Amino acid sequence: MTPLLQVILVVLGAPLLVGMMRQVRARLEGRAGAGVLQPWRDLRKLVRKQPITPDGTGWVFRMAPLVLAATALVAAAAVPLVSTESMAGVSDLFAVVALLALGSVTLALGGLDTGTAFGGMGASREMTVLALVEPTILVSVFALSVRADSTDLGAIVGYTAEQPLTVVSPVSLLAAAALAIVTIAETGRIPVDNPATHLELTMIHEAMILEYAGPDLALIEWASAARLSVLLGLLASLFAPWGIVTAGAGVVAVLVAMVVLVVKVAVLGALLAAGEVFMAKLRLFRIPELLAGSFVMALLAVAASFFLA
Repeated sequence: MTPLLQVILVVLGAPLLVGMMRQVRARLEGRAGAGVLQPWRDLRKLVRKQPITPDGTGWVFRMAPLVLAATALVAAAAVPLVSTESMAGVSDLFAVVALLALGSVTLALGGLDTGTAFGGMGASREMTVLALVEPTILVSVFALSVRADSTDLGAIVGYTAEQPLTVVSPVSLLAAAALAIVTIAETGRIPVDNPATHLELTMIHEAMILEYAGPDLALIEWASAARLSVLLGLLASLFAPWGIVTAGAGVVAVLVAMVVLVVKVAVLGALLAAGEVFMAKLRLFRIPELLAGSFVMALLAVAASFFLA
């Protein structure tokens, strides 16, 4: 039951999270902003439009939005956001990372299928980022799994909830820093990518989806917001698991846990949006250096998890 509630919460709340982050950024920049509900208005407008498929594209282009949205839904159900209750086999660390990678690779293939220069450029850049992001997610969370003696995300979060002092250990601090950096990169936020620009020299994610329109573009936009929500929720659950419930909890406890999750993700989203106001986007050739540094921190977290055990 809890995984279903998580999916509903992500489906409804992901666009609101993006709207809230845009609003925070607008206020800090001295603008009024379009409102928290604007992403939902944009999705409604896109759904009503006619889908357009460029000439020469095949089934890969048409399936990419569906696969991206499907992997986001499964990840929302598998990651322990509200409860430590696990979906057998799917909540494993390697399975969740594979789901995220599958969505990214499929979207990159859809960009390549268009045969345009922008699509190929965006796909190439996305794969460069992906090659450094996914191993870092694996290694950083694996550092936390050593002390929990399990790669199941629910077990890792449950162990941290039972041993709250481990949050301030060197292992957790290094893993948190590494995971925060790759979360920014995976979701295409500043300083790695700027979701508000379409400059051909800088865009990564937007270059792959320039040929999408209508309901297909709506699916991609929603899936991107859902992946951001899931990753921020995972970050909150791993390093601030307070409020999360265990399997078999009552209805009231689950509802309270959902409210706590919303607050934690909103705080992380607001901090991320505020940070974007004071940061500039990195040059493209500097991005691998940033991600390589996060991977080194993840490796140090793994080493510390064995030496400090």
